Amino acid sequence: MTTTAPAPAALSTADRLARALADPSTVWPGGRPDGGRAWPQSLAGGASGIALLHIERARTGHGDWDTAHTWLTLTVHGDISAAANANLYFGAPALAFITHRAASASSRYLHLLERLDAATLTVTRTRLAEAHQRIDRAERPPMEEFDLIQGLSGLGAYHLSRHPHHEITRDVLAYLVRLTEPLPDPAGLPPWWMNVAPTGAPHADYPGGHGNFGLSHGIGSALSVLSLALLRDQTVPGTVDAVERICAWTDHWRQGDQTAPWWPGHISRQQATDHHVHSGLRPRPSWCYGVSGTARAQQLAGLALRDPVRVQAAENAILATLRDSLQLDQLPETGLCHGMAGLLHAAWRMATETGNTEITAELPNLADRLITALDQDDHNPELLDGAAGTALALHTLGTNSAPTPHWDTFLALA
Repeated sequence: MTTTAPAPAALSTADRLARALADPSTVWPGGRPDGGRAWPQSLAGGASGIALLHIERARTGHGDWDTAHTWLTLTVHGDISAAANANLYFGAPALAFITHRAASASSRYLHLLERLDAATLTVTRTRLAEAHQRIDRAERPPMEEFDLIQGLSGLGAYHLSRHPHHEITRDVLAYLVRLTEPLPDPAGLPPWWMNVAPTGAPHADYPGGHGNFGLSHGIGSALSVLSLALLRDQTVPGTVDAVERICAWTDHWRQGDQTAPWWPGHISRQQATDHHVHSGLRPRPSWCYGVSGTARAQQLAGLALRDPVRVQAAENAILATLRDSLQLDQLPETGLCHGMAGLLHAAWRMATETGNTEITAELPNLADRLITALDQDDHNPELLDGAAGTALALHTLGTNSAPTPHWDTFLALA
């Protein structure tokens, strides 16, 4: 892993954003939010996402634990969901995720973590039972079964980070392996093909469903988690075969050339039948569906399979994007999911993984673009699309450090 000098402007900007997010009463002047993405238990848009920022800053010595504790206390106020809507981004698993990061540096949170872990184990076991029953029926998966945000890839990412040797971690990895095993299908569609639109619901524009490559809602999340398990020697039978099956599919649909490859965000049944993806369907270079996520998943797979050609292609993909002003212009937003912060952090993670100095050399330019955009924008406070996530990406670049357990596990980047 390479090291680079900290980026002062990135760190000072992260500090400024974090200060603006220090006091819940100023972040939400109307009082504690209790609806939509701003629900306290929501990692994407609520208090738990902002708590993650302050926990990470406290863990690295750039923030104080009092602020982190204030936000963490807000997240566990009231009933905590361990129902069907609980996942890595909401409810007990989301709170277990952020509490694990706090407990790694402070024993005061261990009892809370034990309670949240117990609830998360129950959630995961219930979801696994439902998923295996679906496979037994040879049915197509719903999006919320296996994706990162709602499904078992996200829960698997948490368990692999929290307790890699636990039975539940092996059980989730075994499910992800089984997810890739062929289902009876005369059209030869992969077993993770969904009979719904990319929204997760049926739609007339997708009469035959779709195949999803993304890290947020597609097979990219399973590829990342399985590859990380291989790299950490936490595998179950069939893990290598599963990674290779996913890679064979993504290789089939890879576009561009070896110097600047890219992958679709998703494909329709018609595109699968025609064996063609129009270049106009190239996704923006975001984390959720674009090269910020897909290239990192490919890099992890290449490292896990000891395939230097795959690693090089993934790094070429992110490097070509960083050097293409037209691609960068497609990300005017600042956040992790849809904006520049996601590309910046994925590129930093890829550069530090293998010591790629060419990628590292491009990071200051992207950081400058991001900081300039922040100065021109009234940004919301949330983690996934707002200031908290942007601050985390800039903080990590500025300190050149992401201590374990990694905060970006929820993005399937580490």
